[in-house]
Amino acid sequence: MSPRIPPARAAAAVALCGLLAGCAGTNAAGNGPGGDDNRFISGNGNVTEFKPGGRKGVQELSAEGLDGKPYKLADLKGGVTVVNFWASWCAPCRGEAPSLEQVHNENKAKGVRFLGVNFKDGKDNAKAYERRFKVGYPSLFDADGRVTLAFREVPPSAVPSTLVLDRQGRIAARIIGATTYSKLNPLVTKTLAEK
Repeated sequence: MSPRIPPARAAAAVALCGLLAGCAGTNAAGNGPGGDDNRFISGNGNVTEFKPGGRKGVQELSAEGLDGKPYKLADLKGGVTVVNFWASWCAPCRGEAPSLEQVHNENKAKGVRFLGVNFKDGKDNAKAYERRFKVGYPSLFDADGRVTLAFREVPPSAVPSTLVLDRQGRIAARIIGATTYSKLNPLVTKTLAEK
């Protein structure tokens, strides 16, 4: 008798498989900012908010950042954190970069942390992207999709995607597709106001 997989886990696995297989293709590591390859699974910018009682956490994971430093997802607990999934080959990611940086700059003094997850990309291309867009927060290097799997309870499902985590490290809101200042900043403010 084979074990039954709960429907929610099966759906999350299917969504992650689509993200892992469909986002970048096989040549994504060779594409960089300014390249002509714009492959991505498009999201429409829809926002989903989760009530505190129904929020899901993220799996424990340690990963290396693009800066070479080790990071632990467990360290995100205790403060509000914005996690953005991006790639240098993704045109919508380049479009949302200034908005993310603006929300980051306006909220870091309030204790809000930002963490990028660079997905299926080449490290040199990702570092060039960070320099070009003056990204002021760290990003994990997720060439193989292992980091993204830690978010399988509420999968990002598209590149770009943005998650807002509450102080307990649970997902309070998810934006599938490119975000804007007017979309992301109110979600951060609302999560910060929670006791």
